[in-house]
Amino acid sequence: MTTPNKTPPGADPKQLERTGTVREIGSQAVWSLSSCKPGFGVDQLRDDNLETYWQSDGSQPHLVNIQFRRKTTVKTLCIYADYKSDESYTPSKISVRVGNNFHNLQEIRSISISILLSEQLELVEPSGWIHVPLTDNHKKPTRTFMIQIAVLANHQNGRDTHMRQIKIYTPVEESSIGKFPRCTTIDFMMYRSIR
Repeated sequence: MTTPNKTPPGADPKQLERTGTVREIGSQAVWSLSSCKPGFGVDQLRDDNLETYWQSDGSQPHLVNIQFRRKTTVKTLCIYADYKSDESYTPSKISVRVGNNFHNLQEIRSISISILLSEQLELVEPSGWIHVPLTDNHKKPTRTFMIQIAVLANHQNGRDTHMRQIKIYTPVEESSIGKFPRCTTIDFMMYRSIR
């Protein structure tokens, strides 16, 4: 019996932002969790610190609900997981669902150890960023009011889960004034918009 290869880490999402083609919109959403241990909740999931994490406290599936106030275009979801630090707390099967509310969520991506469908991605002992495209069959970004991340299983049949960071990205619209070169250095990015 052969063991599957470990999931290679994706690029740091901050590199995506520096290209000027996407921006992080997690701060525009209302976040909720199905459960959490005290001191290991949404604040730790969104604090930009890879040493902190959300820890669930209950039965599976463990849910992260992300609700926007208006219909929002989303392109990529980035999740940071670290098998070396979290072992049995590391997710092995995740479902990403989108919809208008809790009652009409539809699965857009299912990430699991086994590759059964073309939409499923392999997630084996991840250590780094996992990039989940939230696009349709024509590679167009999804428009939604709500995203739900459901942790369906953990490595080594663990009960509770750890997620260290979650980021949500939207594509940046081209300027209607005209096309300007993208400002990608930190010095230029300070002055890229009118305040």
